[in-house]
Amino acid sequence: MSWWNDIYSNFDPVAVNIFGFNLHWYGIMYVLALLTALFIASWIVKKDNLPISKDMLDNYFIWVEVGVILGARIGYIIFYDSHTTYYLTHPWQMFNPFMNGEFVGIRGMSYHGALIGFVIANFIFAKRHKINQFFLLDLAAVAVPAGYVFGRIGNFLNQELIGEKTTLSIGIYVDGILRHPSQLYEAFLEGIVVFVIIYLYRTKKRFDGELIVMYGFLYGLMRFIAEFWRQPDFHIGYVCCDWMSMGHFMSIILMSGSIALYIYLTQFQKKTLTKA
Repeated sequence: MSWWNDIYSNFDPVAVNIFGFNLHWYGIMYVLALLTALFIASWIVKKDNLPISKDMLDNYFIWVEVGVILGARIGYIIFYDSHTTYYLTHPWQMFNPFMNGEFVGIRGMSYHGALIGFVIANFIFAKRHKINQFFLLDLAAVAVPAGYVFGRIGNFLNQELIGEKTTLSIGIYVDGILRHPSQLYEAFLEGIVVFVIIYLYRTKKRFDGELIVMYGFLYGLMRFIAEFWRQPDFHIGYVCCDWMSMGHFMSIILMSGSIALYIYLTQFQKKTLTKA
């Protein structure tokens, strides 16, 4: 296990340098995440014979990807960054990939911010094209977890979102301290586990919106569990009770919101059936 334990000492997060610009493995994983989600969505549309064209699906993914990127970056600045005031008063710096004249890429993305951006983009797209927004959300609920696996692998290769200290042989050294590879735990729990559950349930859904509710709750639950192996952000620490991180707190909000949305959708479904 020695090579694995010292992987950060043996692995360069920069995949290749092109004309002075560093292409990070994180960026490559992000592109793979997007392509995987699009592939899964296209496959599900064909497999389940869903009423949406390929052109419409491709257009939809462009919209939501813009929403995800904007939401992820702005969300990180609001929820986690220690220089929130500076960025909000200098918004053009949020997406500035240069630091002191050196290209370093854009670092600091929030999943929960990405989720908010995604929902807003989904709503606008659905209204613009007169499509049931919950139909689109359900399709995304199946596709996104599969792509999310690569996102977390990207975090691991980028040597960020490190884990808590451990004595287990599976641990990896970060600045001389053995830590859980929590990013990979999250890739499994938040990506693979959530994807398998929703994929198997998708043909049993009773109304549009049920799958996205399942996704919200399952992701929140898996993230809540994984947070116990993940080191809290150093500049934030624990937000409550000497164990609750910001990730725990946001996951509770996400699970609660998913339950509330489920209750609303089931009540709406009952009213619709009654009127019919």
